[in-house]
Amino acid sequence: MLLQGKKILIMGIRNKWSIAFGIAKSAYDNGAQLIFTYMGEENKEKIEELTAEFKGSKSYVLDGASEDDLVKEVFTKIKEENGKVDGIVHAIAHANTEDLHNDFIFTSKEGYSHAVDVSSYSFVLVARMAKELDMLNEGASLVTLTYHGSTKVLDGYNVMGVAKAALEASVRYLAENLGKEGLRVNAISAGPIKTLSAKGIKDFSSILTVIEEKAPLHRNVTTKQVGDVATFLLSSMSESITGQVIYADNGYNIMGI
Repeated sequence: MLLQGKKILIMGIRNKWSIAFGIAKSAYDNGAQLIFTYMGEENKEKIEELTAEFKGSKSYVLDGASEDDLVKEVFTKIKEENGKVDGIVHAIAHANTEDLHNDFIFTSKEGYSHAVDVSSYSFVLVARMAKELDMLNEGASLVTLTYHGSTKVLDGYNVMGVAKAALEASVRYLAENLGKEGLRVNAISAGPIKTLSAKGIKDFSSILTVIEEKAPLHRNVTTKQVGDVATFLLSSMSESITGQVIYADNGYNIMGI
């Protein structure tokens, strides 16, 4: 098993349809001990029920992944109770609904800042705080989630595309910074999946149809498939890979039309 004996922190789990859950399942099936963060104390019972199948896992509330003091507080507690970790999965992103439904040009300053803050800066903060708190074991791997809308204009993705572009640039700079210590940083660009977040994108179902028609493998990707790519990136099998955006979209990104 690729992750036998490794501790993996998965940030941003919400429900069983989320990519974070698919990653958790793959990592667990490959021997990992899992730690989770989630938003909202009111969601504690739901998250505990959701993660019950991952025996020995622990969950922690983090209500502001882009808030320095909150991340430091939660990470300190996680390290005290679990020791160092071997990998961190960042599955956190958000944009205001109106900024996804209106044309991009109408994005407000607040909406722009919010999307980049939550979806991109939070990953920089996570990496920095984990390093400062000496939370990462030797050879640890950091993985975040992005999307094709970071490099191509996709109707309805709008400011989230800008935030993901910033996230991908951050991956490269973090990879250079942390590479000096033998730590790796990569992103997975997953194809469209019916998650709770995807519901905020208008005409999302039509995107799924286009992928089935145009992708070389003529199918949509699943959370399990994305989870398996994450497990690979978290494992020593990928120890020569860092600073990359790995596409898990059945090849759709290579198509010109």
